[in-house]
Amino acid sequence: MRVLLAGAGGTIGRVLCEGLAGRGHEVVGLDLVPAPEGVTGAWHVADCADPDAVAAVFAEETLDAVLHFAGIPGERGLAESLTSHAVTTAALLEAMVAHRVTRIVYASSNHAVGRTPRQGLLTVDHRPRPDTFYGVGKVAAEALLSLYADRHGLDAVSCRIGSFTETPQNVRALSTWLSPADCVRMAEAALTAPAPGYAVVYGISANTRAWWDLEPGRRLGYEPQDDAETYAGEVQAAEGDEEAAAHVGGPFAARSFEIPAF
Repeated sequence: MRVLLAGAGGTIGRVLCEGLAGRGHEVVGLDLVPAPEGVTGAWHVADCADPDAVAAVFAEETLDAVLHFAGIPGERGLAESLTSHAVTTAALLEAMVAHRVTRIVYASSNHAVGRTPRQGLLTVDHRPRPDTFYGVGKVAAEALLSLYADRHGLDAVSCRIGSFTETPQNVRALSTWLSPADCVRMAEAALTAPAPGYAVVYGISANTRAWWDLEPGRRLGYEPQDDAETYAGEVQAAEGDEEAAAHVGGPFAARSFEIPAF
């Protein structure tokens, strides 16, 4: 499969470039920055928030699918968050429709439901409850994916990623961790699942303490192999762990992340 990876120069993007190539896929990189050293495949430097720039990339490449992992990874004001997450998604979707590319996998976030209180296993049927403008941007992008799936018959998989790090870094991550290897497994499953339509999955590993339901991902063929519990003995309890466990978004749901919209 020949896949355009938006955000290919980012932390997750670099992992996916290598991991998907190792599984036989051809990755075309798209980012604001030049290709990292060692990348030999096609690469485009462009802003995903610029529809004309995105359209030019699609006009140059023959693609089977899109992985949208671009965007500012932290909190910003409302306008910047919507541009980073929703406008970029719309630009990619418009180019997909114009060039008859029918599959997109989106890096959404657990912060789309981050204000949900911690009580039992959270499923994809729970309503969006963003904890920040970052989360609002992710919810808006998910709504666009749903619209284009309904309007144009696209297959769109939204992956609500938990905590992506090499190993779990804190107590919360023992529940929310997504390992690099499982991230590649998740992306490939979302790319290759037969006719998913519009689907939401939680992007975490097979964590013993998981807060989110993995069954929707498993229905698409995502079988995580790693468990944060392997590292439990290396993770030290810290001040703030209890507050971070009060809502599924962790510290993003705390007052310290409350900033004005404008």
